Amino acid sequence: MENFIFQNPTKIIFGKDMERQVGAEAARYGKKVLLHYGGGSIKQSGLYDKVANSLKAAGVDYVELPGVKPNPRLSLVREGIRLCRDHGIALVLAVGGGSVIDSSKGIAMGALYEGDVWDFFTGKAEPQAALPVGTILTIPAAGSESSTGCVITNEEGWYKRPVNSELIYPRFSILNPELAFTLPKYQIACGASDILAHLMERYFTNTLHVELTDRLIEATMKTIIHNVSAIMENPSDYDAWSEVMWGGTVAHNNLLNTGRVGDWASHDIEHELSGIYDVAHGAGLSVVFPAWMKYLYRHDINRFAQFAARVWNVDYSVWSPEETALLGIKRLEDFYRSLGLPVTLAELGITDDRLDEMAGKCTNSDTTTVGNFVKLGKADVLSILKLARKQ
Repeated sequence: MENFIFQNPTKIIFGKDMERQVGAEAARYGKKVLLHYGGGSIKQSGLYDKVANSLKAAGVDYVELPGVKPNPRLSLVREGIRLCRDHGIALVLAVGGGSVIDSSKGIAMGALYEGDVWDFFTGKAEPQAALPVGTILTIPAAGSESSTGCVITNEEGWYKRPVNSELIYPRFSILNPELAFTLPKYQIACGASDILAHLMERYFTNTLHVELTDRLIEATMKTIIHNVSAIMENPSDYDAWSEVMWGGTVAHNNLLNTGRVGDWASHDIEHELSGIYDVAHGAGLSVVFPAWMKYLYRHDINRFAQFAARVWNVDYSVWSPEETALLGIKRLEDFYRSLGLPVTLAELGITDDRLDEMAGKCTNSDTTTVGNFVKLGKADVLSILKLARKQ
């Protein structure tokens, strides 16, 4: 096990009607917030009115910035930065899923930086300060409600790049499973894929003697798998949603990577898919992850066999751990298919003509590698993308 320091300062407020507490929480940070959200769904559901009334009752004024899209755009982040500066914003309040939260984190970093916020995403600068961020989660998926991560897409070149900083841990996050009841099934499936990916990125490690976190990750994966299937049958199953919403938070709040070094190559590869083609992140991950596994499972067949046996209930073959490992990968693909998710690039409408471009972008023209489980260069990424064409 590796040395580690674990600290997560996000206050989690979980349960029915907890969104009504947002005014009191926001008031702790000042009297004016930027209310950031996506489209009209929060107005149609009545959530917008609840948030507005709670803020007003607490004496908190707000400036609105709607319009966040999946794979949130740099141009809107820059607009949010301008609003924060012009109106003296004290807190950025994200009402939505991971895209809204990530956009809010980008705004929070950029508002207190004299340069261009994109500097943080290209490695030209590191954030030294950020406005506080609060969230009301409506889509369990990204785990951004309690993480150090933020991913933004730059429309100039369609680069999708991440930043990690402890400065952008949300100060509070409100999680009411009821807010997810009206999600379309495809969005539910993409969210489950995203959560599983966060768990698998941590699970596939070269670090030895990490039994506790192995077991915790396996238990969280099994919980997501079981309860997402229940939600697909009954989208208003509060208990199942509770498990998935809390599981999605725990999957990405850094608890489960304590003492171990995760991989993250699949996320880096997928960012090129969704950056260029604007596909849903979870759908891109359901294509990339099985291909990544098939490309390098022999690096540690025993870990892949353990994954198959413990998570997917594959009978472990002492005569052929490789057979066990491959069955685990197949069951992962079957699970994706059961949710209506793609497992090939063809299903996403992605053809061969830009595979080389994506592999080049992913590795900065083959000057860097991605991943830690196995370090991958451009040729490796291209091979994985080719494996993902037809599986």
